[in-house]
Amino acid sequence: MHAIVPPYLLRRIATADDVRFARSASAARATLAVPRVHRPERRRPTLSPEQRGAGVVAAAPAPDRVICDAQQREVLPGVVVRTEGDPATGDVAADEAFDGLGRTFAFFWEAFARDGIDGGGAPLLATVHYGRDYDNAFWDGQRMVFGDGDGEIFRGFTQSLTVIAHELAHGVTEHSGDLDYEGQSGALNESLSDVFGALTEQHHLGQTAEEASWLIGAEIFTDVVQGVALRSMSAPGSAYDDDVLGRDPQPGHMRDFVVTADDNGGVHINSGIPNKAFHLAATALGGRAWERAGLIWFRTLVSGTLSRRATFTEFARATIATAEALYPPPGEPRDPGEPGGPGEPGGPGEYGEDSEEVAAVRAAWAGVGVLEDDAAQR
Repeated sequence: MHAIVPPYLLRRIATADDVRFARSASAARATLAVPRVHRPERRRPTLSPEQRGAGVVAAAPAPDRVICDAQQREVLPGVVVRTEGDPATGDVAADEAFDGLGRTFAFFWEAFARDGIDGGGAPLLATVHYGRDYDNAFWDGQRMVFGDGDGEIFRGFTQSLTVIAHELAHGVTEHSGDLDYEGQSGALNESLSDVFGALTEQHHLGQTAEEASWLIGAEIFTDVVQGVALRSMSAPGSAYDDDVLGRDPQPGHMRDFVVTADDNGGVHINSGIPNKAFHLAATALGGRAWERAGLIWFRTLVSGTLSRRATFTEFARATIATAEALYPPPGEPRDPGEPGGPGEPGGPGEYGEDSEEVAAVRAAWAGVGVLEDDAAQR
């Protein structure tokens, strides 16, 4: 299931024998015991002219947010508490979810001209206050669902924009051909959600790649946890090192790839490798990461060329091909969907096969051991 907190971390907490975390251990056991059904909605929504920006989607689409309250039950969708145009409810979680979905919608539109999860203005559905002390947030194929946390280890999950955007991005991936949630394709699925989660935060804060934290879920741990976030894209394996949680197991290089049957074949673990590759590409290019590195990753996702069982190598080669198409040699036509020109925001740097963009993507995948050398990458 597409959840932000991996099962191996919850199992660590569930077996904690420290009396200070008795509530957390109980909450983790209960969270693991709750069945989550993945129920993807493939139908294209029928939207009113108002929902589609009075029929001028290309000019200014607007989000269509619906926030429900599960009232600490494990039943979806819950009671509707806020819809588009409504004032703030005064419920912190509901209003954080509403604002976070709006910021994520704005990011996908302003960065990639993507109108919501399906590209066609589908409503953004979320449920808050799911379960009692529920230690997770997840995408169920139709909506984003957020627990309140146990209060000892996890705070409420709506406090983190990267978590909200991560879950919404699972929906974007699902509507863009999907990637099987197992093994390397599952790790790519998780990594793409981390990439777009980080970029949403950077876009909202106006940060460059150099200014960004590259942390996922930095706000969800309480102060007792020895750690800074659930994951670090810049330094996989360094996000936490705690007596209860253990040490962050993510590798940042293929030499440390973890072979496991747990966690759907290590989807939350090995995602550190493509996460680091994106970080390397984004920081090599500098500036606003969504403009070039993010555009290359997004265009690769929605290209329709990826197999559902895509490996790291397949995805790496696809990003290189996308970079070459977006930034061709002088005199060759550019991808017609790519905004900007030389020196313009979102436009290319040096054109050609050896352009700055192509070189940065190649070097990033070589840097994490997915593609061993320049010859192999070509």
